[in-house]
Amino acid sequence: MVGAPIYPIGNPLKGINAGFGTDGIRGHVGTELTSSFAHWIGYLFGKTISSNGPVLIGRDSRNSGEMLTSALTAGLNAAGHEVWLLGLCPTPAVQMLIPKLGASGGLMVSASHNPPEDNGIKFFGANGAKLKEAQQNAIQSALTESIPHGQNFHSFSTCARSHDRSETLNCYQEELLSTVGTKRLDGISIILDLCWGSATKCTQEVFSSLGADIHVIHGQPDGSRINVKCGSTDLNPLRKAVIENNAEMGFAFDGDADRMLAVDGQGRIIDGDHALYLWGTALQEQQKLPDNKLVSTVMSNLGFEKAWVDRGGVLERTAVGDQNVHAAMLASGAALGGEQSGHLLAASNGFYGDGIHSALQLATLCKTKNLTLAQWLNQSFQPFPQKLVNVNVPNPSIRKSWDKCQPLQEAVMDAEASMGSEGRVLVRASGTEPLLRVMVEASDPEAVESWTSQLVVLAETHLKAA
Repeated sequence: MVGAPIYPIGNPLKGINAGFGTDGIRGHVGTELTSSFAHWIGYLFGKTISSNGPVLIGRDSRNSGEMLTSALTAGLNAAGHEVWLLGLCPTPAVQMLIPKLGASGGLMVSASHNPPEDNGIKFFGANGAKLKEAQQNAIQSALTESIPHGQNFHSFSTCARSHDRSETLNCYQEELLSTVGTKRLDGISIILDLCWGSATKCTQEVFSSLGADIHVIHGQPDGSRINVKCGSTDLNPLRKAVIENNAEMGFAFDGDADRMLAVDGQGRIIDGDHALYLWGTALQEQQKLPDNKLVSTVMSNLGFEKAWVDRGGVLERTAVGDQNVHAAMLASGAALGGEQSGHLLAASNGFYGDGIHSALQLATLCKTKNLTLAQWLNQSFQPFPQKLVNVNVPNPSIRKSWDKCQPLQEAVMDAEASMGSEGRVLVRASGTEPLLRVMVEASDPEAVESWTSQLVVLAETHLKAA
């Protein structure tokens, strides 16, 4: 770290067990994530990045967002950084604006798809990409240092200011529209589930400006209802609205609008795998997909992989996390990748992982092909039956070392041997929640149900109460 640290009075980390997961820092506000902790994080982040430009901060609609933004701003100001406050906005807006405005980095205050009582902090470097591992490790190392209780602030010679720069979000909106060129959506009926969150900022305006007939649900920012029975975490309201309004398609976003899931006019769900396949086929036909390669994670469906390979494509899998997908895409030159959860990355918008951009692409591609989304989905693949169960395992060390549990590990091996090439098992610890995720998929739905049940019972028996 550069310079003398500034410690808040007392120990801001006392009782705090927050650290970097697969997507920044995330936790329950008031226990795992406090204003003192955010102040300290802001200062440490400021000391790891260049001081050549301002730091941008955006947030979703959570009630705790303004408090945490203020604390981060104070820490950054104390570290000598000018802060530009974007206010309510999608996470990809922060990423896109960082290089466009010459900022030295950015922060997004959001817990993404988590419930309203949680919040989080996402970190971005000067190129708009998520913070490099070495920088994360530097901050994480400083977080674990012992801070003497009762220590007052150290003196500092510089103190920067903060400014409201929410007007710069117009640049983000213009950039979104530029990715579809002259394509229009005139007369297409679309339902948008804006999840009471970041997508409420500009999504309706973008789609309406292209001529679409828009109906919005959960369309106002509401920090106490964000992600509650709506958006990409619960598609039932969107499906209902699409069918009742006889709409051609619907799009749902998560709390910070970096994820998107879709529904066709029949109420069928288009998850990240289907979106990748459809979008990928369009790029393949246009010869805009280098080496016919898509990048996805270990969570992607086997049916997707088999269908894509049958088209002459290559599917590269990574560990879960969009940063892993991003790294693999840059290394291989891939133009499209993403996660089954609906977090898609494309070269057409700088690999920022933008749910609104993804929705625009699917909608305009349908118009270009003169197909409804339902007709296009009929040309997609048939997914293998897949079941994912989340087992609550509060102890993080036990959760992360689940493979040391012999009964569970043996059962996983038995399941894989039984299903062979027609099925697979994936057990992994969540990087953002106290959950062990148990997933089974196979061509035989009865095998999926049977093995999932057995594995979940073993996980609950041997891990949950440990």
